[in-house]
Amino acid sequence: MADYVLIRKSRNVLSSILHVVLNILLGVGSIFLTAITGSYLLGFLLVIVSKWRIFAVRPRYWLLNLKSSLVDLIVGFSFVLIAYCSGPTLPSFFEHPFHIHYVLALLYTLWLIFLKPLSSSRATIAQSLVAVFLGTTAAVRLSATYDSSILVLSALFIGWAATRHVLVQSDDNNFRLVTFVCGLICAELAWIFHAWLIVYSFGDTGIIIPQLSIILTVFAFAFARVYQSLLKNDGEPKKDEILVPTIFSVLIIFAIVVFFSNPSFHL
Repeated sequence: MADYVLIRKSRNVLSSILHVVLNILLGVGSIFLTAITGSYLLGFLLVIVSKWRIFAVRPRYWLLNLKSSLVDLIVGFSFVLIAYCSGPTLPSFFEHPFHIHYVLALLYTLWLIFLKPLSSSRATIAQSLVAVFLGTTAAVRLSATYDSSILVLSALFIGWAATRHVLVQSDDNNFRLVTFVCGLICAELAWIFHAWLIVYSFGDTGIIIPQLSIILTVFAFAFARVYQSLLKNDGEPKKDEILVPTIFSVLIIFAIVVFFSNPSFHL
């Protein structure tokens, strides 16, 4: 019996190590292949292959599995697209350790190993906020080259998927309506701010953060906190639960729009 337990523990440890190694290969490989080849196709392929479990069941469960994996797919595709939009340049790590591609590879790996597997309420909100931030960032970068409708439609889809990720476990009868409304608000904000797309750059690192990404992420945070309070208190939110996140979000958005609209780089 003791030998069986020891073998079982050894297998679990080996499985955990293998899981970490595969995630590192996915995080690093998808970014570096995109940078080296100058194409997002291989990066996309790695992200899709990593989600093989979606289709490892009967076809009637494929759509359900796809919906439950939307946030992870948005994050994965966004990392690849941001790497693609950052260009094929891959400088020496020792000379430029904070270059955009190295930062992306590190952040994607951390997402895969630490944040993605969590399932608590706070972790679910954090996962959704990451999807909103990265998804919007990728959409803004693409909208500089392609039609502006890409940004608006992407914001609609990202807002809907992120809200669904947070509220899917709730018993709210208005669940589908709320997710659509949140997605619609994100799309409207994207449409409004598209007339003046501002991004912040950080020296020669290649890191570019759109103002819209910050605003939508802050909005999503406030929306999630307020709606969770509504659900928890039967439609009557408590002031001490919503006042601080609401004021914080309003002040952040106000400060960004008023004091940080002199861009380092303007699309």
